[in-house]
Amino acid sequence: MRNTRETLTRQYRVVAALGCSLLLLAWLTPAAAAACPPWPLWQSFQYHLLSEDGRVIDYHTPAQHSTSEGQSYALFMALVNNDQKLFDLLLRWTENNLAHGSLEAHLPAWQWGRKKDGDWGVIDTNSASDADLWIAYGLAEAGRLWRRPDLTKMAKSLARRILKEESQRLPGLGLMLLPGIRGFALQAGRWRLNPSYLPLQLLRRMETLQPGAGWREILENTVTMLHASGNGFIPDWIIYDARLGFLPDEVHGASGSYGAIRNYLWVGMLSPDEPLRLPLLQLMRPMAERVKQLGAPPRNINTKTGQSSGLGSPGFSASLMPLLKALKYPQELALLQGQTQRILQHPNHYYDQVLALFALGWMEGRYQFGRDGRLQPLWKSSCTENSSHS
Repeated sequence: MRNTRETLTRQYRVVAALGCSLLLLAWLTPAAAAACPPWPLWQSFQYHLLSEDGRVIDYHTPAQHSTSEGQSYALFMALVNNDQKLFDLLLRWTENNLAHGSLEAHLPAWQWGRKKDGDWGVIDTNSASDADLWIAYGLAEAGRLWRRPDLTKMAKSLARRILKEESQRLPGLGLMLLPGIRGFALQAGRWRLNPSYLPLQLLRRMETLQPGAGWREILENTVTMLHASGNGFIPDWIIYDARLGFLPDEVHGASGSYGAIRNYLWVGMLSPDEPLRLPLLQLMRPMAERVKQLGAPPRNINTKTGQSSGLGSPGFSASLMPLLKALKYPQELALLQGQTQRILQHPNHYYDQVLALFALGWMEGRYQFGRDGRLQPLWKSSCTENSSHS
């Protein structure tokens, strides 16, 4: 599976030069498209950031750590690429190293790596609910698409545990998913929330997986939070106060940057049949206008004043492409598409790579989301993929 760096670079440049033509051909002529188009960016990710035993490694951290987030994103990409062997490898590492051997019995720890004493293991036992949600989603969709009841059963168990251990009923708002088990209930009557942890697609799918369990309420309260964030720009973190409602975060302020960029990505990828899509697209139009003004995504925005500073990385550019496509900004979309080609220059930059995988994979038609959040991979309708990890 692992090619040389030179081969990967050449493959990716060919795909970038052709744009989406190969994928468009696959959609239009499914009978002739016997095999799915290659995915050089995903191949590069595996080569540079994935260990042989299924661990996603962030080399830009001193501990060369791995996170439940990274594992969850890689599981999703393996599913999009119809690679059951790699999916199982990633799942096995995640269960054995982050969840005491069972994702049905334990939420995964969010951080693993080299500890201060030199040994390797869990560094922080706290959970990260966005990763847990993505893992549950990946398991549910893998179980459905690959017809594997074992994965569906695991997904339901994990989803129940997420609701039991990471959600809380907030006075004046209702049921809400906290960012983790510990550390997000502040002084009496205040909670710290992360808007980017709650993609609507995933919440829709959890509702069909567990009807009536509370996921619809969490979805509705997430939309309320997004609209309350301020000026159409979404912050990295936000405070909910039982008396005062949503407020700027006490530690991080009203800053919208590395975490918040995912909000625009999730909304841009919503199904055209999603009833909340158009209001959310209009809510986020100010970001598209800011890109039009700057010629690139801002690195940071004060979500209360609207003032921005710096320019974002190529991963930021990739993240905003689905939004610009949905809002019909063709010139700005073409500009960002050119900027994303710099992704290849930094293959060890974990976060840029995962943002690009999500955004460019969607733009190229490798996957879509249905109205109910179900994954619609290209291989299910128009081609077949027989990838494997070695």
